[in-house]
Amino acid sequence: MSGDGMNPAAVAQPGEDVRGDDRWMSQHTRFVQECKDAEPDVLFVGDSMIQLMQQYEVWREVFSPLHALNFGIGGDTTCNVLWRLQNGELQNIHPKVVVLWVGTNNYEHTAEQVAGGILAIAQLLTSRLPNAKVVVLGLLPRGEQPNPLRQKNAAVNDFLRSWLPRLGQALLLDVSGGFVHSDGAISPQDMFDFLHLTSTGYRTMAKPLSDLLRQILNEAPEDRRAPLV
Repeated sequence: MSGDGMNPAAVAQPGEDVRGDDRWMSQHTRFVQECKDAEPDVLFVGDSMIQLMQQYEVWREVFSPLHALNFGIGGDTTCNVLWRLQNGELQNIHPKVVVLWVGTNNYEHTAEQVAGGILAIAQLLTSRLPNAKVVVLGLLPRGEQPNPLRQKNAAVNDFLRSWLPRLGQALLLDVSGGFVHSDGAISPQDMFDFLHLTSTGYRTMAKPLSDLLRQILNEAPEDRRAPLV
């Protein structure tokens, strides 16, 4: 496994203020404040795939009723999410489930390194939240036609499929089914820019995720501490 300090994708780093408006840190600060006021059963954390979910009906209709918090920041890498969680975004909250979706922005890193970064986050979550289950969403295919980044994301998922069960309370949920058509193309009806999901795309991935979340939330506390299978 590559979830150690020698892996550059597992080194915690705050987001860069490339535009000069300090928006990244402002969003992080808001999340830390939310931790003081909220009592979520489900915590969503990750990059724009998590952040944008909140803009669609599926969040209001499916996930918000589960007492969910959304800690997504567009452009985040595994390094950024790791830093955020180490610096206040897990304080004062005790979610029953954490949904983690990050990694597609780790352009500098190999598939094994990206998977190691995701694993490092999952390890932190299981350590800080020993009574919570961790659901890692698999990276989606990207680009209208087959390309190297699709292959890389698929390889990341393969590593995670092998590594995550060893943590006991974490699993990979692959929500990519149906996005790639028989000719290898992705439809703009599912991903408007061939990366980010449309309302239809979020509906597609929401069904298996919401089913799993409801199953976990309905478990007795002692069952939630049992390993995921």
